[in-house]
Amino acid sequence: MTGLTDSVIQNQQSINQVSLPPDLEVVNMTKRFGAMMALDNVSLHLKPGTFHALLGENGAGKSTLVKCVMGFYTPDKGDVLIDKRSRNISSPRDAHKYGIGMVYQHFTSVPAMTVAENLVLSRYDNRNLINWKAEYAHLKAFMQGAPFQVDLDTPVMQLAAGQKQKLEILKQLYLQSRILILDEPTSVLTPQEADEVLGLLRNEVQAGNLSVLMISHKFREVMAFVDEVTILRKGKFAGHGLVKDLSLSDLATMMLGERRETQQLDKTALVATTPVLEIKNIHANKDNGLTAVNGVNLTVHSGEIVGIAGVSGNGQRELVEVLAGQRPATQGQIFVNGEIYTATRAEMFRHCVFALPEEPLRNACVPHMSVAENLALRTFDRPPQASCGWLLVLKAMREAAKDLVSNFSIKTSSVDAPVGNLSGGNVQRTVLARELSSDRINLLIAANPCYGLDFGAVEYIHTQIVAARNRGVAVLLVSEDLNELLALADRIVVISEGKFVYESAIADADITTIGQCMAGH
Repeated sequence: MTGLTDSVIQNQQSINQVSLPPDLEVVNMTKRFGAMMALDNVSLHLKPGTFHALLGENGAGKSTLVKCVMGFYTPDKGDVLIDKRSRNISSPRDAHKYGIGMVYQHFTSVPAMTVAENLVLSRYDNRNLINWKAEYAHLKAFMQGAPFQVDLDTPVMQLAAGQKQKLEILKQLYLQSRILILDEPTSVLTPQEADEVLGLLRNEVQAGNLSVLMISHKFREVMAFVDEVTILRKGKFAGHGLVKDLSLSDLATMMLGERRETQQLDKTALVATTPVLEIKNIHANKDNGLTAVNGVNLTVHSGEIVGIAGVSGNGQRELVEVLAGQRPATQGQIFVNGEIYTATRAEMFRHCVFALPEEPLRNACVPHMSVAENLALRTFDRPPQASCGWLLVLKAMREAAKDLVSNFSIKTSSVDAPVGNLSGGNVQRTVLARELSSDRINLLIAANPCYGLDFGAVEYIHTQIVAARNRGVAVLLVSEDLNELLALADRIVVISEGKFVYESAIADADITTIGQCMAGH
């Protein structure tokens, strides 16, 4: 009996060894787009059964690298090795043959279809007929052994963001992918949801069932869940190491190319005594007429940052649009400096209200207009940029733009270049320059001001927001990044289903409670 048991154990160990995920290597990968070098001789090794992070600023080459691995791009030079053998991968279907699957930053499921239907739809086979009875039995068996549980009969449109992200990962597990490439997998999740998803994936990695390569901008998640990191900078390999041997400062140094200690921003504010923004019983609808904002009340004082936390889709976008004059309130009133405020251009000028909106190229700029013209959108009808109230003084407009480009380090070939030609970070710097260059700012409304930006741009924008607060500006900061709010805000409010469900000074904030409130509990 003992001999039989030993034999079973040896066989199981042999099976476990055979079932390890493939070994993936990227060797000397180079990729050009015209004159631009996107990847320059980059190598990466994802060892079987490890959790690996790919880090770098925007434009560092991370997306280009993984798209070469997945077959979206054909590299100019270099090789992809699977289990030490060179493989020709020219499409995601080819990558799938070698056990590689990718979970994208944005959801790819069909909202009107059920979880079961989306799982079947994700397959690469060419079957025209589906035996749903047999298929459903197979799906139930798969789900019982999966690390995440999502109801098979629920339409995707009814799932919360965390469940949708789990479904994206489940699709790859259903396809039997053994190497998962994750692109910013927690960008729409609460901290608890992010920890749950990454923790369960980490368990699968430790069990030898998966290897994970994750693109991330979140240091906390890297330090908590990742084994190794590879860092790119300006298309080149900038560093590699075991997470246990690296500090946050080490990571920042490799990414940014200079010794940049992680630092706590100076949050010493003026005493917040003067109410600047008062929101009283505001209601607003979504585009489809359903309630988005349901009777919220809030006061923001001079010299303080009030942060609004929440998972996307809980009414924060509509609230910001009401404050910016882009959406009518159906009930309630807004006061700025004690006066009723309806967000007209004249009122914004009189009360010195400025904004950093979400998706600035769409909401705060005219893409085909020049950098100079976009910088002048606040001032084009006032001296010295206008004469007689209507005649534009283009020379004055361009000179003012040159000063702002220099002062705010906007990277552009010329102030006459279309703002739509700039990178995302420099578009945001352009809006930041326009909104913060005034010498009279009472209220700043910022909505996800750093979404999708690289580390350098994020640090710059954070510094500018805190500096404005320290000058006595009242700041309302809406962000889906809880870490951003905890770093910058003096007071935090959570919005869920259009209502404010939690409020606390940052010093007294309970992270667990905040996460639960964001999740609707």
